[in-house]
Amino acid sequence: MITRTLTRRVALATAAVTSALVLAACGGNSDDNSEGGTGHAGHGASAASATPSASAGAHNAQDVAFAKGMIPHHQQALQMAELAADRASSARVKDLAARIEKAQDPEIRTLTGWLKAWGEQPPMAGTDHSGHTGMSGMMSEADMAALKKATGKDFDTRFLSLMAEHHQGAVEMATTEKQRGRSGDAKAMADAIITAQNAEIKEMKQLLGTK
Repeated sequence: MITRTLTRRVALATAAVTSALVLAACGGNSDDNSEGGTGHAGHGASAASATPSASAGAHNAQDVAFAKGMIPHHQQALQMAELAADRASSARVKDLAARIEKAQDPEIRTLTGWLKAWGEQPPMAGTDHSGHTGMSGMMSEADMAALKKATGKDFDTRFLSLMAEHHQGAVEMATTEKQRGRSGDAKAMADAIITAQNAEIKEMKQLLGTK
């Protein structure tokens, strides 16, 4: 009888101690999180809230210039690429043009989003790039008009020559961004542009039969 009573008391005491420890642990975690402690929940929330502001704020004048310049530059490339669907005679030229559209259209949307986040006005969309002809690689209105009139092999040659020059301009702009920009996101896009467009320049020169 005495043995049973002692066993019961020990069990009750153990349960009480365990409950107290659990409650203390829960209370400790709650206090850490509410007071900016080192709990994982608090750290995760802080990191998540910091990301948007860092993306919007960590930039300089070069990042803004890069975004404002690359948007119309990409827009002209899209206009050139769109012509290939019913004017090019080479399937490889049509494929290249389609890839250019697929890559650069999303980049325009991303660049526009950055400018808005930075409190800047994105360039107006349009087909008139006469105000941007001084930008590296941009085609003149005469070049664009001639490309629109061309068909077949003549179009292929004009398109490849003009687009290679256009891409080279974009690479130069992206190189400047990598050297002088502050935004990590913008510099990462610049690096991607350099890699992708240099590869396409090489491809276009091969299609033109040049080295």
